[in-house]
Amino acid sequence: MASIIVLGAGLGGSLVAYELAPVMRPGDQLILIGREPRYHFVPSNPWVAAGWRERDEIEIDLTEAMAKKRITYMTQGCKRVHPAESRIELSDGSSLTYDYLVIATGPELAFDEVDGLGPEGFTQSVCHVDHAEKANAALEVFAKTPGPIVVGAVQGASCFGPAYEFAFILDTELRKRKIRDKVPMIFVTPEPYIGHLGLDGVGDTKGLMESELRQRHIKWITNAKVRHIEAGKMTVDEIGEDGALKKTHELPFSYSMMLPAFRGVEAVRGIEGLTNPRGFIVIDKNQRNPKYSNVFAIGVCVAIAPVEATWNAVCLADFGDGGVAFIAEPQIPPRNVNWAAEGRWVHYAKIAFEKYFLHKLRHGESEPFYERWLMKGLGIHRLTMVQEKGEPQ
Repeated sequence: MASIIVLGAGLGGSLVAYELAPVMRPGDQLILIGREPRYHFVPSNPWVAAGWRERDEIEIDLTEAMAKKRITYMTQGCKRVHPAESRIELSDGSSLTYDYLVIATGPELAFDEVDGLGPEGFTQSVCHVDHAEKANAALEVFAKTPGPIVVGAVQGASCFGPAYEFAFILDTELRKRKIRDKVPMIFVTPEPYIGHLGLDGVGDTKGLMESELRQRHIKWITNAKVRHIEAGKMTVDEIGEDGALKKTHELPFSYSMMLPAFRGVEAVRGIEGLTNPRGFIVIDKNQRNPKYSNVFAIGVCVAIAPVEATWNAVCLADFGDGGVAFIAEPQIPPRNVNWAAEGRWVHYAKIAFEKYFLHKLRHGESEPFYERWLMKGLGIHRLTMVQEKGEPQ
């Protein structure tokens, strides 16, 4: 009989556990390891930061949900993975052995790589619900004495959608409060152009995002490298196409939200053959680690190859009173599907997706038939696992 461990109880890990549960044989053991009993829906964090959601509206009790599917859920967290021994060392000092391991930890947030960055420094974050709650509290203080706002992402960041979302959501919220006219806003990003999104653009995201920024009177700096941040001031180097320093900006701010770079979590970082230099899990076309054949990985913890990657990207970016939706198949150009559209419908679509996702997580569903039907209609297909010669079914 097999012992399978899923490490990480976020969006990817929870769904993987639900995928595996129906195919487990009598006597097999399925364990999900997280760090807290409750799951929160990360895409809703910008709404929490703006005061449009309360924390309990985007959280569910994973212990109860997993128990319904007879999945053992442990909240000790992982201190270190020992793949050569097929063993996980938990944070409480105990250990578990496994036959198969699925790593779905997500990333570690590298706030320390820029001086003054993050909730422990001088900027806000929407990467975790705890951060989003703190960002909302800071917004309420800011609203009493409004001033300049800086929003964006620092060098090394790989996820830009939430930065655009929060900039536009903030603009919408400030207009509702009738204080937008008192707030100069600037968007700072290491992207080579607005709408690049770390994907070399999707459809006309360059034109769409630039148009939104202009209409909302939000200035921008691209090819930006944040040198350091102090109370009320951000020093940003703008890099030219030749790689040389083009201009240094001293940006005053009364409120700022900047996304950090990601790296692999400490539990796996630095394990030769398992991770790349940034600590992301190295995998092949079947999501399997080449050195440790009983280790698989999914989600943001994965080291995405720059050319060979064939994963798809589907995104609903809410702007508070509108939004942009895009599909990139595969993520890296050239693509079979390269589509982007905007409109108020995106805002409502994301609300619907939030409710839908939390509903299916509460009820232990990973992909209902109508979701498969919708994705198929959009031309998006799941990864096909290729059985290697001599492997068991």
